[in-house]
Amino acid sequence: MSESEVKPSNFIRQIIDNDLASGKHQQVVTRFPPEPNGFLHVGHAKSICLNFGIAKDYQGFCNLRYDDTNPEKESIEYANSIAEAIEWLGFHWHGEKRYASDYFEQLYLYAEELIQKGLAYVDDSTPEQMRAMRGNLTEPGQHSPFRDRGVEENLDLFRRMRAGEFPDGSRVLRAKIDMASPNINLRDPVIYRIRRAHHWRTGDAWCIYPMYDYTHCISDALEGITHSICTLEFEDHRPLYDWVLDNISVPCHPQQIEFARLQLEGMLTSKRKLNDLVQSGVVSGWDDPRMPTLMGLRRRGVTPNSLRVFCERVGVTKQDSVLELQQLETCVREDLDQNAARAMAVLNPLKIVLNNWPAERIDELSAPAHPQKPELGNRKLFMTREIYIDQNDFREVGDKDFKRLVTGGEVRLRNSYVIRCDEVIKNEAGDIVELRGSVDMDTLGKNPEGRKVKGVVHWVSASHSKPATVRLYDSLFTESRPWELDDYKSALNPDSLVVIEHARVEPSLAEAKPEDRFQFEREGYFVADRFEHSGEKLVFNRTIGLKDSFAKLDKR
Repeated sequence: MSESEVKPSNFIRQIIDNDLASGKHQQVVTRFPPEPNGFLHVGHAKSICLNFGIAKDYQGFCNLRYDDTNPEKESIEYANSIAEAIEWLGFHWHGEKRYASDYFEQLYLYAEELIQKGLAYVDDSTPEQMRAMRGNLTEPGQHSPFRDRGVEENLDLFRRMRAGEFPDGSRVLRAKIDMASPNINLRDPVIYRIRRAHHWRTGDAWCIYPMYDYTHCISDALEGITHSICTLEFEDHRPLYDWVLDNISVPCHPQQIEFARLQLEGMLTSKRKLNDLVQSGVVSGWDDPRMPTLMGLRRRGVTPNSLRVFCERVGVTKQDSVLELQQLETCVREDLDQNAARAMAVLNPLKIVLNNWPAERIDELSAPAHPQKPELGNRKLFMTREIYIDQNDFREVGDKDFKRLVTGGEVRLRNSYVIRCDEVIKNEAGDIVELRGSVDMDTLGKNPEGRKVKGVVHWVSASHSKPATVRLYDSLFTESRPWELDDYKSALNPDSLVVIEHARVEPSLAEAKPEDRFQFEREGYFVADRFEHSGEKLVFNRTIGLKDSFAKLDKR
């Protein structure tokens, strides 16, 4: 898997190829226009890879422009998280960050231009009255009684709206288009509303704010965007995009192109619902490793390369669909298998005392950091009298399918000796608390003579291993389409997080830095937590199991 893979063509690239070949454009300029009202999620990864990737491939530019026209829901925290996510994915925007608020004065003047052309009017109707007059898919809308106000009156009222003379919600500015249009977006849409809200960038300079559909197309034109690429739900908004630009004196007219959004099984991508999960305490924050946000995936240990390759593989189409989670899992496993160092961690320790091993003896063993990458060198293991194996790797009585340790049976320790279990120690409640056994001293690096040992288990030294907290993350939902449920919280997975406080890990992991990734042999892929892991407190998050470690989703 490599970023150098040949990038397949798609309908957007074909449009760009034709535009460049015909001379319509000399250079490609795209943009990524997030609203700073939440963290970016996995669905945004496709749009980021598409917009920034196209600009890179065509030696063009991609702008980062925040759609900051809704100040009550926006913050600098969200804006910073968006920039961090883009850079983490491996992209960078052209020049400085841009903001819709950079253009508030120009947007206002363009609104006056529409009024002067008789193409916009101030409406005093209440929101309820406007909804009633809007009509529906089978019935045309009705004209507002304020639709035929004169230009001078509209200009005066709009300027007074800006000056703050009227209460919030008492008046709006509407585009005068066609109340009988079969496209409801063209039925005199609101383009400005009165809202006294403190803006995180402009403060209290404005008490009127433009609507997204009006702002977005003008911002594109002011920035010289050639191809305004957005998701399919904006297809019905394209006629409004074009109408606004056709009727004002902007420097250029970008082309809006729509593609199908990315939707994955088991993952909510509604910012409102994600915010609800955060505010209600279901998750620890926007970057909780169970969240589908890019910062959540990062904290879980998903690699930016695996996300880029995933977005490349799913392609760009005009058909909405829900992708299987396994498609993303495959990309993550492939990348981690190639690049994650190996280590051993015993999540549920069971002590074994090896009676024939001298108490003072410590063997220093060596194991490769990665079986296919000798250049990464080796790591040190220490064999001692007392070791830990995982509780799941022992049964008092086995069967033909159990290839691990049983009473009276033998097993090989990974990269070490063959051991035997001779005795089981239990507490008063009958729980197994310790095993006693022995080592075949002649089995380091070779098979025992005269018998076969089929099982191999991972282990750590009791005295030389390190304590660690391990968090086993699984899918947040038990159903594949939680967004279709009346109560999506009814599908929350009670086992989406299991915290193991007393795991033991091999000593090499004491040197792990935050966000270092590992394959814990026979357990899965893990990452050192980017915030809580340190040399004094080892904290590892499970990224993904070796095979289908995520909860099985209900596909009903």
